[in-house]
Amino acid sequence: MTERHTITGPARGETLPADRAGARIRLRLDSAPTPRWSSALAAHLATDLTGCAAVGHLRLNRIVQGAELVLEGVEAGAAERMGSALRGAVAAANGACEGGDAPGPRNMEQDEADRLAIAVGAGARATG
Repeated sequence: MTERHTITGPARGETLPADRAGARIRLRLDSAPTPRWSSALAAHLATDLTGCAAVGHLRLNRIVQGAELVLEGVEAGAAERMGSALRGAVAAANGACEGGDAPGPRNMEQDEADRLAIAVGAGARATG
């Protein structure tokens, strides 16, 4: 089953405590997304915003909350870029979830991932 979401309605801004930078911005989605879609959205948004100086206070770890996108720490210098980045991230998450539950392309063979896991596990168990 394909999963697609859209932002519905206007964005709402909220103030944050005095010791925090920026504002909290809430945007409604048409419905609550799956964890897979949520992860794809956050990954694409983080990638798109990398290097933008005005996003240092932005918190993306819980961007999807139910049927809302919640951006915390949005500052004036990043607001416009944030809007276009968010539009692109929603489109990318929709594209990533077009195949439903089928996994997308992988970056390596499973055997290689297994070899890496063995190496990490051996290093984690080593005592000195």
